[in-house]
Amino acid sequence: MKIFTVSEIRTGKVKPLGPKAVPSGIDKHAVPGPIRAEADGLIGDEQGDRRHHGGPDKAIHAYPTAHYTDWAADLPDRASLFHPGGFGENFVIPDATEADICLGDLWRYGDVLLEVSQGRQPCWRLNLRFDRPDIAWLVQKTGRTGWYFRVLEPGEIHPGGQARLEARPNADWSLDRVSNLLYRDRMDMEALTELAALPGLPESWRRLAERRIASGQTEDWSRRIKTPD
Repeated sequence: MKIFTVSEIRTGKVKPLGPKAVPSGIDKHAVPGPIRAEADGLIGDEQGDRRHHGGPDKAIHAYPTAHYTDWAADLPDRASLFHPGGFGENFVIPDATEADICLGDLWRYGDVLLEVSQGRQPCWRLNLRFDRPDIAWLVQKTGRTGWYFRVLEPGEIHPGGQARLEARPNADWSLDRVSNLLYRDRMDMEALTELAALPGLPESWRRLAERRIASGQTEDWSRRIKTPD
């Protein structure tokens, strides 16, 4: 794939989420006109937990609209919640999925140069968002995670525009392949070694791969995907 469309651009302010009023910026709304993208993300966009969300490696989150149909079919009791913006994405993508995007891809969108940094590692705030205790686990299981961009060259972007692929240095590393390695075929040591050596890989992912190689064990996901008591 050489082009994808951004049908909506969304930003959000920090608001209380769930019965314990956890601070979260997941409730994002479409912006009608141009917006500036900087190294830390879109101007006016906020995150409730800056330790785990936002920052240069997670500046902009993209999510495919194709997944919403699948979610509604899988979880009909929550079907009304599965619509663009439901997963707190900044970019609503109607014509690409994780199978079409590779780690390290460089995409030109208007004046902005974007780099694919990683797929989303779902956290328990999604459980609160959809009022089900297993949503984060299901996102991980299905690989319907969406992905993050770094902003290498800041500038102005408009909703409804197209991004064009400028470079694909890691053509063998689609986000689908990464998800399969992280969450299903988890002890493929050769693939983990290759992943850890990829230039531009977030340091947290490099450490994850190296720890698996050293220990022969999968890390504990429970603190990330299980809603705290």
